Amino acid sequence: MPRLLTAPSIIAAIGTKPKRIEEYVGRVNSGHENISVARMVSPGGWEEPGQRPEFEEITIVLRGNLLVEHDTGVMRVAASQAIITHAHEWVRYSTPDADGAEYITICLPAFSPDTVKRDIIDKIDPPASLRPHEPGIGLIV
Repeated sequence: MPRLLTAPSIIAAIGTKPKRIEEYVGRVNSGHENISVARMVSPGGWEEPGQRPEFEEITIVLRGNLLVEHDTGVMRVAASQAIITHAHEWVRYSTPDADGAEYITICLPAFSPDTVKRDIIDKIDPPASLRPHEPGIGLIV
């Protein structure tokens, strides 16, 4: 029988400004460990530490622009575009534009604080060219 998920769970976010994470499917809201689906609403000027996650992440931008730094450069993902980042690749997400961004993320397997492997928290080194730009960190609920 189908299972209706009537509301998302709000997940704590790490970054320089408050960001809203609404998990619809995943470890917290539905008990799924093989996939997570979440809606993100990030304010302008938000950025998070770099990460080298153990999961693939598919991101679809609904509004605004998402900046994705990676080992060899930077990509700007605009509304109606998507990006796929692979497991064990170094990436850092930010929303530098004043209006911020709204986007959907799908993680395979599901997102977990234990498998995201953030630079500062988990002592993972970002690429040398990006080390001077480490963002501040605050736990946002």
